[in-house]
Amino acid sequence: MTTYEAPVRDMKFLLQDVLQIGKYSNLPGFSDASEDVLDAILEEGAKIARDVVHPLNTVGDKQGCVRNDDASVTTPKGFNEAYQQLVEGGWMGLTSDPDYGGQGLPNIVGMAWSEMLSSANQAFAMYPGLTHGAYAALHHHGTEEQKKKYLPKMVSGEWGGTMNLTEPHCGTDLGMLKSKAVPVGDGSYKISGQKIWISGGEHDMAENIVHLVLARIEGAPEGVKGISLFVAPKYFVNDDGSLGDRNGVSCGGLEEKMGIHGNSTCVMNYDEATGWLVGEENKGLKAMFVMMNEARIGTGMQGLGQASVAYQNCVPFAKDRIQGRSLTGPKNPDGPADPIIVHPDVRRMLMNQKAFVEGGRAFTFWMSLYTDLLTKSPDEEVRQKASDYLALLTPVLKAFLTDRGFKSCIEAQQVLGGSGFTQEWGIEQFVRDCRISMIYEGTNGVQALDLVGRKLMAEGGRYWQTYFKEIDEFVAENEGDADMAPFVAGLKSAKAQLEEATGWLGENAMKNFDHAGAGSTDYLQMFGLTTLAYMWAMMVKVSLGKIADGDSDPLYANKIKTGRYYVDRVLPEIAAHFAKLKTGADPVMALEEEAF
Repeated sequence: MTTYEAPVRDMKFLLQDVLQIGKYSNLPGFSDASEDVLDAILEEGAKIARDVVHPLNTVGDKQGCVRNDDASVTTPKGFNEAYQQLVEGGWMGLTSDPDYGGQGLPNIVGMAWSEMLSSANQAFAMYPGLTHGAYAALHHHGTEEQKKKYLPKMVSGEWGGTMNLTEPHCGTDLGMLKSKAVPVGDGSYKISGQKIWISGGEHDMAENIVHLVLARIEGAPEGVKGISLFVAPKYFVNDDGSLGDRNGVSCGGLEEKMGIHGNSTCVMNYDEATGWLVGEENKGLKAMFVMMNEARIGTGMQGLGQASVAYQNCVPFAKDRIQGRSLTGPKNPDGPADPIIVHPDVRRMLMNQKAFVEGGRAFTFWMSLYTDLLTKSPDEEVRQKASDYLALLTPVLKAFLTDRGFKSCIEAQQVLGGSGFTQEWGIEQFVRDCRISMIYEGTNGVQALDLVGRKLMAEGGRYWQTYFKEIDEFVAENEGDADMAPFVAGLKSAKAQLEEATGWLGENAMKNFDHAGAGSTDYLQMFGLTTLAYMWAMMVKVSLGKIADGDSDPLYANKIKTGRYYVDRVLPEIAAHFAKLKTGADPVMALEEEAF
């Protein structure tokens, strides 16, 4: 049986010391997130994640979900009770609009809670996660009537929510979707079609499920320009808020998956289901992107979350498992062997995990702060910067953190050796559950293409130019500090290589678009490595300041040591990615198709 303890101290360090959310107390929601309130949320959330949600992780994996003869779905034992406990505690609406029953706290506080929930049980956490995404799309694009009808119950968690995009013949290329919507004449539409891989499409934990579904209105243009978004609830909602008859949407089957067995991943059949337009006709993809972008940040967090819990569970094993002797002499002379944590190669794997998890957590929290500033700051320049950064860095966060998160889980498994390959120790579930994060919400290759093909060229390159300027300013500000020297030098070198790679793509991609495609994944990895170097430099700067002020908390010294490991042992990977990128498309595309 695995265990999970939320990294509350590390979260407080990021929220209060590094990102200093207290200085935003003049903004909506932040004024309610006092240090006392924040401490209470983190401490209580940690207890729920540890005592209520994580014990169900193995249960969900073993039992999975069951589709019944009436097309209903039963979730694993204990899921419903745990879900209701979250509903009763108000955890579902932590960051939602108070006008609809939410607590209105900042998104960055919600990110801390979401990481706890996802680390404790990724399959379970997806149910409230998808509901919040559907809430966000309706909150942004729904009519007042739609918001009044659906949002209060979604905010409370009494009703669930989904996003229905993928069809059997199309995933990323949604322009090929076939689901159709026929206007009835009373403002509603009859929706017909099939959607696949719908997380939480049907389950027994909520009274109603509010489906957001993409379909093409009869006569609409082909391709992505003819897609509209509709809301189609499982049960109709009467004028008084009570539930009415069943809609024509049902679960046609459950996917048999490699991991996340506790989440009901459904085939959804729409048989002239009644739906109502959300937002403008033929503008559905734009409306759905509100949900998709939020989901992509959440997916990056999932990669981090599984890496975090895997790391937590391999450390005790490394300290307890005895095998061999230290290369520098016995460290456990009274025993037959030394604990494996004394071996440099085991330390390497542990340090890789620790450096990634703590750096990745800083990245997700930093990005979450910008989601708050985007909507809450009164300063137009701050909002513009937030918008630019979210556009630029969302694909980086999603792909880099899930790639590295999966790798981190593999290293945790490797630390356990043969035990890591068995179900008894639980690490293999983290590996299986984490794997999906690299695929859904847009595969990581698609994220890389989005970064190179869209984000670099947007607004004349303003997004990346603004970001690079911020890093330059940080370097200039701290270059004279001897204690910061290795961190500043590493960041400066990484950013210089990233900027050179950006220039190479700009010069060569227009000559041959395949150059962009062939180098996009390496470029994204360079971007992620540089961004984590920036996160580590910021954390080390704060830690040095705390130590100089006489604070003896060992967290600060450990941050400096871990940050130094990242700079010395992980960040140099950027040079290899740069070397591969500059070879262009020729080595990738040289082999004839028939030769594969």
